[in-house]
Amino acid sequence: MNKDLRLAQTQLEQAKTELEAAIREAEQAAPDFVTPAITGTAESVAESKAASEHLEKPKKLPGSARGIETMFRSAYRVQMDLTSLADNKANMMISINGIIMSIMLASVAPKLDANPWLFVPTTLLLLGSLVSMIYAILAARPRVSHRPISLEDLRNSEGNLLFFGNFANMKEDEFVQGMEEMMEDKTFVYDTMIRNIYGLGFVLNKKFALLQVAYTIFMFALILGVSSFIFVFIWLSQQNF
Repeated sequence: MNKDLRLAQTQLEQAKTELEAAIREAEQAAPDFVTPAITGTAESVAESKAASEHLEKPKKLPGSARGIETMFRSAYRVQMDLTSLADNKANMMISINGIIMSIMLASVAPKLDANPWLFVPTTLLLLGSLVSMIYAILAARPRVSHRPISLEDLRNSEGNLLFFGNFANMKEDEFVQGMEEMMEDKTFVYDTMIRNIYGLGFVLNKKFALLQVAYTIFMFALILGVSSFIFVFIWLSQQNF
């Protein structure tokens, strides 16, 4: 039994030696074939790993075209609504100051000769209303830039093809060509719309700044004028007693 076991072990060792010798001969005979196969396998593993990581962490994509259009539409609507609000406030201030000045000039001014003590409150109220009206008129006054632009200026992102103050001085053929070029380039379209929104916001900022001054002056003029009238009436009542 032991003899058979030793014989089997000897045969197993000989087979193992022959197998290792055969492997060495195969590697020496075709080294260029074995190495690329191993390299290619490693590269395939690396590419598979990179692909799996890419799938696990998807790249953040920009907003859809519909979302961008909705954003621009909302921005335009907000700017136009604010412009209408500013114009309405300016017109209201012009109307109120006009009514006050008309009443003061028609009713109080002719009586200043007989009542000289009304001169100070009347002057304060008239001057305040006048200055407030001037600022309200400046806020309501249209602000249009008539800078002439050419087709080359538009290609260099200078000017705004969607604003009539820029394209009104262009020839019709240049305007049509510029619009066609803009419609073919999505970046050009978005850039023009962004510039248009910025221009509306810039005008709105000036409008509301002038309206703030107009309302502030009107408030102080009203306070000073009414206080002066009250002071004069109190003084006259004390003089009569």
